[in-house]
Amino acid sequence: MATDLLALTMLKPPGEFGVDIVVGSAQRFGVPLGYGGPHAAFLATSQEYKRMMPGRIIGVSVDSSGKPALRMAMQTREQHIRRDKATSNICTAQALLANMAAMYAVYHGPEGLKTIAQRVHGLAGTFAAGLKKLGAVEVQGLPFFDTVKVKCVDSKAIADDACKNQMNLRIVDQNTVTVAFDETTTLEDVDKLFKNFACGKPVTFTAASLAPEVRNMIPSGLVRQSPYLTHPIFNSYDHLSTEFAIIL
Repeated sequence: MATDLLALTMLKPPGEFGVDIVVGSAQRFGVPLGYGGPHAAFLATSQEYKRMMPGRIIGVSVDSSGKPALRMAMQTREQHIRRDKATSNICTAQALLANMAAMYAVYHGPEGLKTIAQRVHGLAGTFAAGLKKLGAVEVQGLPFFDTVKVKCVDSKAIADDACKNQMNLRIVDQNTVTVAFDETTTLEDVDKLFKNFACGKPVTFTAASLAPEVRNMIPSGLVRQSPYLTHPIFNSYDHLSTEFAIIL
């Protein structure tokens, strides 16, 4: 299953649905889009399949002097174990980008990440509520976290108009676009989108006026209840402290 790290602070994790393998991008954890990359990805699996995973996993061990050390563990590369038992020949790692994403998680911690996720979800909900109020287009009635699917008369015209305001919409087909939000989006951006989708109609409200009325749009059965990022590293540091700056 493909999933989204930020969404998982609010959504029930795939493992609770019986999923064995999960993949996704860590880009939105503090890594700029960078015209398409590079970004770190992640692959996670249940305990049952951990020794079948490709690539390299670093584990904690002790050296010959009994001191803590890091070493390659569960090696599945043909360079490290017998070729007939190897499952991977991966030689490249986006380690810098993975470290950036990891430190973003340490910086914000579980509660900070959830606050960001709730804000992003709120922006998407505000946008959907505004489009329904306008009545010029149709919001698809699917559960969403950060991406709203919209039916319109001419998706290319809508997307081209948005592009003039430096907004990139995804054209799904001739009559459908999707609009995605992230932590860089503002209420002013949502106001621009309202004008974009109004099809010439006057917009008599603002995103700021709608936002307080918007509620969580995630179905109760999909809301996360289990804890995450429980390791002390994600919960021990004041991100404004000197100690954290030294670690960073």
